[in-house]
Amino acid sequence: MAMMLVLANEIFVFPPQATLSLFKDIWLNSFLFGLYSSLFVHGIAAGIAFIKLRKHPRAIFFPILILIVGVISPLTYGVISNAAFAGVLKAAQFDLAPIYCLAWGVVQTFSIVFISFTRLLFTL
Repeated sequence: MAMMLVLANEIFVFPPQATLSLFKDIWLNSFLFGLYSSLFVHGIAAGIAFIKLRKHPRAIFFPILILIVGVISPLTYGVISNAAFAGVLKAAQFDLAPIYCLAWGVVQTFSIVFISFTRLLFTL
């Protein structure tokens, strides 16, 4: 637990000229940014769902499913796609600024949200 807190603390503290060149650094930063942004978006969605469904007898538990999807998606899709992303950059010997890992994580979150919405619309 303490190791994860250290890594989560170090992810947001970079010198102005910091670059990421190791596979582990690129993968970890892009994965954590994707996880944090997914938890943020799904947390807001779960809060709204809880407020709107608080009087429903069975749907009150639906926000819990939203939070579970917000954690499971980055742990499955995020791990694989971030490993591929980091592998390509490592093979190309490309140094990456940490802000691009943030952008990659946010794009992953929005792609997960987009896919979730399109699957829901097909069922209506």
